[in-house]
Amino acid sequence: MLLHGFAASSFEFRFWIPKLAERHQVWAVDLKGHGSSPAPPDGRYSPHDHAELVHRLIVQEDLRDLTLIGHSMGGGIALAVALSLVEEGRLERLILVSSAAFPQPLPGFITLARRGRLTRWLLAMIPKGPLVGLILRAIVFDRASVTASQVEGYAAPLRSPQTRLALIHTALQIMPEDGAEHTARYGEIDVPTLLLWGRHDRVIPLSVGERLLSVLPRARLEVLEECGHLVPEELPEASLEMVLGFL
Repeated sequence: MLLHGFAASSFEFRFWIPKLAERHQVWAVDLKGHGSSPAPPDGRYSPHDHAELVHRLIVQEDLRDLTLIGHSMGGGIALAVALSLVEEGRLERLILVSSAAFPQPLPGFITLARRGRLTRWLLAMIPKGPLVGLILRAIVFDRASVTASQVEGYAAPLRSPQTRLALIHTALQIMPEDGAEHTARYGEIDVPTLLLWGRHDRVIPLSVGERLLSVLPRARLEVLEECGHLVPEELPEASLEMVLGFL
Protein backbone atom coordinates (compact mmCIF):
# COMPACT_ATOMS: atom_id res chain seq x y z
CA MET A 1 0.00 0.00 0.00
CA LEU A 2 1.46 3.30 -1.18
CA LEU A 3 0.83 6.53 0.76
CA HIS A 4 1.92 9.79 -0.88
CA GLY A 5 3.06 13.14 0.51
CA PHE A 6 1.37 16.47 1.18
CA ALA A 7 -0.40 18.07 -1.82
CA ALA A 8 0.51 15.03 -3.92
CA SER A 9 -1.29 11.83 -4.95
CA SER A 10 -0.50 8.29 -6.03
CA PHE A 11 0.81 9.97 -9.20
CA GLU A 12 4.18 10.29 -7.46
CA PHE A 13 4.58 6.49 -7.49
CA ARG A 14 3.81 6.13 -11.21
CA PHE A 15 7.29 4.74 -11.98
CA TRP A 16 7.11 2.13 -9.21
CA ILE A 17 3.58 0.79 -9.54
CA PRO A 18 3.86 -1.27 -12.78
CA LYS A 19 6.93 -3.17 -11.56
CA LEU A 20 5.52 -3.71 -8.05
CA ALA A 21 2.29 -5.00 -9.56
CA GLU A 22 4.11 -7.78 -11.40
CA ARG A 23 4.48 -9.76 -8.16
CA HIS A 24 2.28 -7.99 -5.63
CA GLN A 25 -1.24 -6.69 -5.18
CA VAL A 26 -0.77 -2.90 -5.10
CA TRP A 27 -3.03 -0.38 -3.39
CA ALA A 28 -2.12 3.15 -4.52
CA VAL A 29 -4.14 5.38 -2.21
CA ASP A 30 -5.10 9.00 -2.78
CA LEU A 31 -5.48 10.35 0.76
CA LYS A 32 -8.59 12.27 1.73
CA GLY A 33 -8.71 15.63 -0.06
CA HIS A 34 -5.79 14.70 -2.31
CA GLY A 35 -5.64 13.61 -5.93
CA SER A 36 -8.94 12.11 -7.06
CA SER A 37 -10.27 11.41 -3.55
CA PRO A 38 -13.25 13.34 -2.14
CA ALA A 39 -12.52 16.47 -0.11
CA PRO A 40 -15.45 16.82 2.31
CA PRO A 41 -15.63 20.17 4.19
CA ASP A 42 -15.61 18.51 7.60
CA GLY A 43 -12.25 19.92 8.72
CA ARG A 44 -10.96 16.47 9.75
CA TYR A 45 -7.56 16.42 8.07
CA SER A 46 -5.06 15.77 10.86
CA PRO A 47 -2.49 12.97 10.50
CA HIS A 48 -4.65 10.95 12.90
CA ASP A 49 -7.70 11.49 10.68
CA HIS A 50 -5.79 10.36 7.58
CA ALA A 51 -4.35 7.35 9.45
CA GLU A 52 -7.80 6.35 10.72
CA LEU A 53 -9.18 6.24 7.17
CA VAL A 54 -6.22 4.22 5.88
CA HIS A 55 -6.55 1.78 8.77
CA ARG A 56 -10.27 1.48 8.12
CA LEU A 57 -9.59 0.62 4.47
CA ILE A 58 -7.08 -2.07 5.46
CA VAL A 59 -9.50 -3.69 7.90
CA GLN A 60 -12.46 -3.35 5.53
CA GLU A 61 -10.54 -5.16 2.77
CA ASP A 62 -9.04 -7.60 5.32
CA LEU A 63 -5.53 -6.96 3.99
CA ARG A 64 -2.83 -9.12 5.59
CA ASP A 65 0.90 -9.71 5.05
CA LEU A 66 0.94 -6.02 4.20
CA THR A 67 3.86 -3.79 3.27
CA LEU A 68 3.15 -0.13 3.94
CA ILE A 69 5.14 2.36 1.85
CA GLY A 70 4.89 6.01 2.87
CA HIS A 71 6.58 9.07 1.39
CA SER A 72 6.96 12.36 3.27
CA MET A 73 3.63 13.09 5.04
CA GLY A 74 2.50 9.66 3.89
CA GLY A 75 5.40 8.18 5.84
CA GLY A 76 4.22 9.85 9.02
CA ILE A 77 0.75 8.46 8.36
CA ALA A 78 2.24 5.02 7.66
CA LEU A 79 3.98 5.12 11.05
CA ALA A 80 0.67 5.87 12.78
CA VAL A 81 -1.10 3.08 10.89
CA ALA A 82 1.76 0.68 11.60
CA LEU A 83 1.28 1.11 15.36
CA SER A 84 -2.26 -0.25 14.97
CA LEU A 85 -1.41 -2.96 12.45
CA VAL A 86 1.42 -4.46 14.50
CA GLU A 87 -1.05 -5.10 17.30
CA GLU A 88 -3.40 -6.78 14.81
CA GLY A 89 -0.73 -8.89 13.12
CA ARG A 90 -1.47 -7.50 9.65
CA LEU A 91 1.80 -5.69 8.95
CA GLU A 92 4.72 -7.59 7.43
CA ARG A 93 7.08 -4.79 6.38
CA LEU A 94 7.38 -1.01 6.41
CA ILE A 95 9.12 1.26 3.89
CA LEU A 96 9.57 4.92 4.80
CA VAL A 97 10.75 7.25 2.04
CA SER A 98 11.94 10.71 3.11
CA SER A 99 9.37 10.30 5.85
CA ALA A 100 7.87 12.75 8.30
CA ALA A 101 8.40 11.33 11.76
CA PHE A 102 9.28 13.93 14.42
CA PRO A 103 8.47 17.60 15.11
CA GLN A 104 10.55 19.78 12.78
CA PRO A 105 10.52 23.18 11.10
CA LEU A 106 7.87 23.18 8.39
CA PRO A 107 8.97 23.60 4.77
CA GLY A 108 7.97 26.82 3.03
CA PHE A 109 5.20 25.35 0.89
CA ILE A 110 3.41 23.98 3.97
CA THR A 111 3.92 27.23 5.88
CA LEU A 112 2.32 29.05 2.96
CA ALA A 113 -0.63 26.65 3.00
CA ARG A 114 -1.23 27.41 6.70
CA ARG A 115 -2.17 31.07 6.07
CA GLY A 116 -5.91 30.38 5.97
CA ARG A 117 -7.93 32.88 4.00
CA LEU A 118 -4.82 34.42 2.45
CA THR A 119 -3.83 31.00 1.14
CA ARG A 120 -7.31 30.39 -0.24
CA TRP A 121 -7.13 33.67 -2.13
CA LEU A 122 -3.58 33.09 -3.38
CA LEU A 123 -4.27 29.53 -4.54
CA ALA A 124 -7.40 30.68 -6.33
CA MET A 125 -5.61 33.52 -8.15
CA ILE A 126 -2.14 32.15 -8.94
CA PRO A 127 -1.80 29.87 -12.01
CA LYS A 128 -1.28 26.36 -10.66
CA GLY A 129 1.34 25.17 -13.15
CA PRO A 130 3.98 27.85 -12.47
CA LEU A 131 3.39 27.60 -8.70
CA VAL A 132 3.82 23.81 -8.68
CA GLY A 133 6.85 24.04 -10.95
CA LEU A 134 8.50 26.50 -8.56
CA ILE A 135 7.87 24.21 -5.58
CA LEU A 136 9.06 21.04 -7.33
CA ARG A 137 12.28 22.66 -8.50
CA ALA A 138 12.94 23.82 -4.94
CA ILE A 139 12.76 20.32 -3.42
CA VAL A 140 14.60 18.16 -5.96
CA PHE A 141 18.37 17.84 -6.38
CA ASP A 142 18.44 18.58 -10.11
CA ARG A 143 16.11 21.46 -10.96
CA ALA A 144 16.42 20.72 -14.67
CA SER A 145 14.91 17.25 -14.16
CA VAL A 146 11.40 18.62 -13.49
CA THR A 147 9.21 17.97 -16.54
CA ALA A 148 6.03 19.61 -17.84
CA SER A 149 4.06 16.38 -17.41
CA GLN A 150 5.27 16.09 -13.81
CA VAL A 151 4.18 19.65 -13.07
CA GLU A 152 0.74 19.02 -14.59
CA GLY A 153 0.32 15.81 -12.59
CA TYR A 154 0.67 17.78 -9.35
CA ALA A 155 -1.13 20.89 -10.55
CA ALA A 156 -4.32 19.29 -11.90
CA PRO A 157 -5.95 18.48 -8.50
CA LEU A 158 -5.23 22.03 -7.26
CA ARG A 159 -7.72 23.43 -9.75
CA SER A 160 -10.51 22.12 -7.50
CA PRO A 161 -11.57 24.62 -4.78
CA GLN A 162 -12.54 21.69 -2.53
CA THR A 163 -9.10 20.14 -2.84
CA ARG A 164 -7.40 23.46 -2.12
CA LEU A 165 -9.45 23.88 1.05
CA ALA A 166 -8.65 20.32 2.12
CA LEU A 167 -4.93 21.01 1.70
CA ILE A 168 -5.21 24.10 3.87
CA HIS A 169 -6.94 22.06 6.59
CA THR A 170 -4.25 19.37 6.30
CA ALA A 171 -1.47 21.95 6.59
CA LEU A 172 -3.07 23.63 9.62
CA GLN A 173 -3.30 20.29 11.45
CA ILE A 174 -0.10 18.67 10.24
CA MET A 175 1.67 18.99 13.62
CA PRO A 176 -0.57 17.17 16.15
CA GLU A 177 -0.46 18.26 19.76
CA ASP A 178 0.22 14.70 20.97
CA GLY A 179 3.21 14.29 18.66
CA ALA A 180 5.69 13.43 21.41
CA GLU A 181 3.40 10.75 22.82
CA HIS A 182 3.04 9.26 19.34
CA THR A 183 6.75 9.24 18.49
CA ALA A 184 7.61 7.62 21.83
CA ARG A 185 5.86 4.47 20.60
CA TYR A 186 7.93 3.94 17.45
CA GLY A 187 9.93 1.23 19.19
CA GLU A 188 6.79 -0.94 19.15
CA ILE A 189 6.98 -1.27 15.35
CA ASP A 190 8.95 -4.50 15.38
CA VAL A 191 8.85 -5.39 11.67
CA PRO A 192 11.56 -5.20 8.98
CA THR A 193 11.74 -1.55 7.94
CA LEU A 194 13.52 0.10 5.03
CA LEU A 195 14.39 3.78 5.37
CA LEU A 196 15.04 5.35 1.97
CA TRP A 197 16.43 8.90 1.83
CA GLY A 198 17.91 11.37 -0.63
CA ARG A 199 21.25 12.71 0.55
CA HIS A 200 20.20 16.27 -0.37
CA ASP A 201 16.64 16.27 1.00
CA ARG A 202 15.88 19.86 2.08
CA VAL A 203 12.29 19.11 3.17
CA ILE A 204 12.86 16.26 5.63
CA PRO A 205 16.62 16.00 6.14
CA LEU A 206 18.62 12.81 6.33
CA SER A 207 19.04 13.36 10.07
CA VAL A 208 15.38 12.32 10.48
CA GLY A 209 16.13 9.01 8.78
CA GLU A 210 19.15 8.52 11.02
CA ARG A 211 17.02 9.19 14.09
CA LEU A 212 14.41 6.68 12.90
CA LEU A 213 17.19 4.15 12.41
CA SER A 214 18.06 4.52 16.08
CA VAL A 215 14.52 3.94 17.40
CA LEU A 216 12.96 1.38 15.04
CA PRO A 217 14.02 -2.10 16.16
CA ARG A 218 14.52 -3.71 12.73
CA ALA A 219 15.33 -0.82 10.42
CA ARG A 220 18.04 -0.26 7.85
CA LEU A 221 18.84 3.01 6.10
CA GLU A 222 19.68 3.37 2.40
CA VAL A 223 20.85 6.78 1.14
CA LEU A 224 20.64 7.85 -2.51
CA GLU A 225 23.29 10.27 -3.68
CA GLU A 226 22.42 13.33 -5.80
CA CYS A 227 18.78 13.03 -4.77
CA GLY A 228 16.42 15.41 -3.01
CA HIS A 229 12.98 14.90 -1.49
CA LEU A 230 11.14 13.22 -4.39
CA VAL A 231 12.99 9.90 -4.29
CA PRO A 232 10.49 7.81 -6.37
CA GLU A 233 10.62 10.40 -9.16
CA GLU A 234 14.19 11.69 -9.07
CA LEU A 235 15.85 8.25 -9.10
CA PRO A 236 13.00 5.86 -9.95
CA GLU A 237 15.10 2.91 -11.11
CA ALA A 238 17.71 3.02 -8.34
CA SER A 239 15.12 3.55 -5.59
CA LEU A 240 12.81 0.83 -6.95
CA GLU A 241 15.73 -1.61 -7.08
CA MET A 242 16.26 -1.03 -3.35
CA VAL A 243 12.55 -1.49 -2.64
CA LEU A 244 12.34 -4.74 -4.64
CA GLY A 245 15.47 -6.07 -2.98
CA PHE A 246 13.97 -5.36 0.43
CA LEU A 247 10.69 -7.05 -0.51
